[in-house]
Amino acid sequence: MKHLAKLLLPALAVGLSVQAQKTPPKPAFYQWALTPPMGWNSWDCYGPTVTEAEVKANADYMAKYLKASGWEYIVVDIRWYVGNDTAHGYNEKNPDWNIDQYGRFVPAVNRFPSAANGQGFKPLADYMHGKGLKFGIHIMRGVPVVAVNRKLPILGSKATAADIYSKEGQAGWLRDMYTVVAGRPGAQEYYNSLFKMYADWGVDFVKVDDLSSPYHAPEVEMIRKAIDLTGRPIVLSTSPGETPIAQAKHVQQHANMWRTVGDFWDSWEQLKEHFEVCNRWAPYSMPGAWPDADMLPLGRIGIRAERGDDRMSRFIKDEQYTLMSLWSIFRSPLMFGGDLPSNDAFTLSLLTNKEVLSMHSTSTNNRQLFRQNDLIAWVADDPKTGDKYLALFNAQDQELATEKEAAWSSGLITRQTPGHSQPIDIDIRGAKKLYLNVRNGGDDIAWDHADWLAPTLSDGKKSVALSSLPWKQASAGWGQVTANKSVSGADLLVGGKKYTDGIGTHSNSMIEYDLPPGFTRFTATVGLDNAGASQNTGGTVQFLVFTKNPFKPVPPDSAQVEVALQQLGFNSACIVRNMWTGKEIDTFTGTFAPHIRRHGAGLYRVSAKQKSK
Repeated sequence: MKHLAKLLLPALAVGLSVQAQKTPPKPAFYQWALTPPMGWNSWDCYGPTVTEAEVKANADYMAKYLKASGWEYIVVDIRWYVGNDTAHGYNEKNPDWNIDQYGRFVPAVNRFPSAANGQGFKPLADYMHGKGLKFGIHIMRGVPVVAVNRKLPILGSKATAADIYSKEGQAGWLRDMYTVVAGRPGAQEYYNSLFKMYADWGVDFVKVDDLSSPYHAPEVEMIRKAIDLTGRPIVLSTSPGETPIAQAKHVQQHANMWRTVGDFWDSWEQLKEHFEVCNRWAPYSMPGAWPDADMLPLGRIGIRAERGDDRMSRFIKDEQYTLMSLWSIFRSPLMFGGDLPSNDAFTLSLLTNKEVLSMHSTSTNNRQLFRQNDLIAWVADDPKTGDKYLALFNAQDQELATEKEAAWSSGLITRQTPGHSQPIDIDIRGAKKLYLNVRNGGDDIAWDHADWLAPTLSDGKKSVALSSLPWKQASAGWGQVTANKSVSGADLLVGGKKYTDGIGTHSNSMIEYDLPPGFTRFTATVGLDNAGASQNTGGTVQFLVFTKNPFKPVPPDSAQVEVALQQLGFNSACIVRNMWTGKEIDTFTGTFAPHIRRHGAGLYRVSAKQKSK
């Protein structure tokens, strides 16, 4: 036996060594975000136009009211280098670029006065650090088009910007940048010089846009290398989503957080999609590397944003509880999008609940427990106590009639559809109602900009433009239904042709009309607007027309969501505590089945009444 042991021990050691080699060491940058980052981002309220004074005002609020709860990042979003950008879109006609001699964008001094005399963002970063906060910026992937056109030199290289670029893969929604081609002389040096400048400024967080959908692995790797070379802990966030799930392992090894969806606004349609998205991405969440469900469009948003007008979030309170409960138990990074100084007491309470934030920062094994008829349960562990966190959601909605019940259906329209459009010509004889419905193409609603073009009612003798008539009600999954403009506010543009008559919307959408008597035909062209067709992702829609009410019965205002406590690992009596109210509910045995309001949520801590010793 002794001889056998002598033979087995070296073999076992070799086996363990091989096994250890198969498990790669965790990247050092994981240490910079061991809990999901929490902060504020200027995008939802100020779009590409935020000023230094507005950034400081939000930082002052965070330092006073939120820092003690773990909120720490202040992030200046897109195009801080353009002096004359515009709200509700981007100024691409005559942008006032601010760029240095090495092809690197620098802050617009008219918006960020402290950046004068070549100081960049250092004074603003110092302001944040002086308050115990951290400072972040947004950038676009690539090298500036203006740097390429001017053939500006690259610091640390003999190459110029014109030597490292490709037009392939340029973002369709903002054409400020060209792709940096990995392997070309000067390519890595360009990113190195960029992040060296950010490190010198004192930047703690960089959100890189147009990086993850579609996924640009070579540039992800160059950016990772450039950050590591600075020696400064700069958290890397990739955007927009959805990051391809096939790239989950790669992005885990290169970024601290990555987007799982496109831009998320205050739309229930988009919020509901997050249940499946979060379920899909939960297995890839780990300390230091976090799937990002996107910003929190809460509080006052849209002040000068890309989309929508100045408003308090359109989410009702139940939906806000749903949002915060799902983001927290999923352990998404939390980046608040509203104007912090405009917060009301309710919004502040969502951001400072100690029990919820403790779950968000320390829970483990976070996962969806079940989804049945849009009644959804998520569960997670408290590793310190053995308690369970339980989130219950009621995402039930009024169902719609099927495609077979429609008077007309376009089938799937995508970027690959010839002309991105289909004609409509249907008999509406005897109809009193007309319902124009747009549904997503089975993926999600990202870039589903949909247009009803030249919609016309006729009776063989006269005709009327449907866009000239008032609709009874109209809804869109993103933005607002608009007559004679696209949902983004731009011209109606489909298949390269501009239309002046039509209706712009976005899936999932329903527009209801009371029909004037006597009309017998409805004609139109339906199409994917250029805003969606020009992208490299998303933009899949289906148009349907109904002449009879397509709405099924409305679900009840609340529903009982039953959880067998044994599913949570409890075989005896449990104490359940409401984490949002901070109050103990009662003791339960066997099942816990609270009533959850439609679009609402409950968040609970479940503890064994008698804990095992």
